Amino acid sequence: MIGVDVLCQAKSGLGKTAVFVLATLQQFPENPVDGEVSTLVLCHTRELAYQIRNEYARFTKFLPKIKVAVVYGGTPVQKDYDMLANKDTIPHVIVGTPGRVHALVRDKKLRLATLKQFVLDECDKMLDQPDMRNDVQSIFKATPASKQVMMFSATLSKEIRATCKKFMRSPLEIYIDDDKKLTLHGLQQFYSKLNESEKNRKLNDLLDKLEFNQVIIFVKSTTRCTELDKLLRECNFPSTAVHSGIGQEERIKRYTEFKNFNTRICVSTDVFGRGIDVERINVAINYDMPDNADQYLHRVGRAGRFGTKGLSISFVSTADDEKILKEIEQRFQVQLPEFPDDGVDASTYMDQ
Repeated sequence: MIGVDVLCQAKSGLGKTAVFVLATLQQFPENPVDGEVSTLVLCHTRELAYQIRNEYARFTKFLPKIKVAVVYGGTPVQKDYDMLANKDTIPHVIVGTPGRVHALVRDKKLRLATLKQFVLDECDKMLDQPDMRNDVQSIFKATPASKQVMMFSATLSKEIRATCKKFMRSPLEIYIDDDKKLTLHGLQQFYSKLNESEKNRKLNDLLDKLEFNQVIIFVKSTTRCTELDKLLRECNFPSTAVHSGIGQEERIKRYTEFKNFNTRICVSTDVFGRGIDVERINVAINYDMPDNADQYLHRVGRAGRFGTKGLSISFVSTADDEKILKEIEQRFQVQLPEFPDDGVDASTYMDQ
C-alpha cells in the first residue's frame, strides 16, 4: 500500500483506520520537514475526525517529530488560521471534515502543494452527498497530481466505486467480505415487534435485564434523542445524548466521556452511525429503525467490533419499519429472529 492509490472496502470493526494511519506514517522520513503538510485525511463527521486524530496521536507516540492536528466546523476558525500561519505549528498531518478544510484552502490559509497522501475515510458518505462531494472536489484540485490517494469505507456500491476511481490512478482494489452478506461475526441480531407507545417500557425492561458493558441507542431525530435521554436519566439510567443540535465542544466532551467508559448508555442520532469506535459497546438498540439496510449495517456495527461478541435489537413498530426489516434480510441474505420473551443467554453477546 506504499505509494499506490488504494480503494478498500471492509466491514465495520476490521481496523481500516489503523491501516491508513500506519500506511501514511510509514512514508514519513526520519526528519519530516517543518511547515509542510504531507498527509490530509478527510471524514464526514467531526467526531470521526477527532477519533482519527487520536489514532494518529497513539501511533506517533514514539515519532515525536510528526505533528498532527484536527480541524472541523463548530469551532473558532481563527484558531486554525493561527495554527497554519506559523511554520512551527503547521502540522505534518491534518485530519478534518470537508467543509472546514475547503474553507481553509479557499481562504489560502491551508496550502497543499507539498501533500503526498490524500485519504478519504467513509468515502461513500462524502462522495454521495452533493455538498460534501463539491468540497472534496475543490480540495482535490488544490493538491499535487503526484499524491497518493487512499479511500476506505465499509460499504461501496458500484456507483460509488466508479466515482472514487475518478479521483484515482489505477488503484489497488481491496474488498474484504462480500457486501451482499451481513458478515458481522459474533453479533447476535434480533428484532422486537411492538407499538410506538410500547417502546419506552420495552427499552427500560431491556436495560434492566440485559448484561452489558456499554449500550448505544439510535433514534431518528435530535428531538427524540433529547427526550429519550431525559427519560432514561429520570429512570436512573446513566445516559448521555449525542446529536448535531449540541454545540461542538459539548459533543466532543460527551463522546470522550462515553469512550472513556465514564458513561455506559448513549442515545444518538446517526452522527454515531458511521466509523465511531468505542471498544466497550456490546449492545446496539435501534429504538427507531434506520432508513435503509446500509444504515442498519453501520449502526449495529458499533457493537461486536474486531471480532468480539455483541447484541443488536431493532424495534419494529410500523409498516415502514417492516419494509426496512425485509430489505435488511434480503440485502444481506440473513433472517433476523424476533427477540425471545425470556431473553438470550448473556454468554452469546458478552465476552468473558
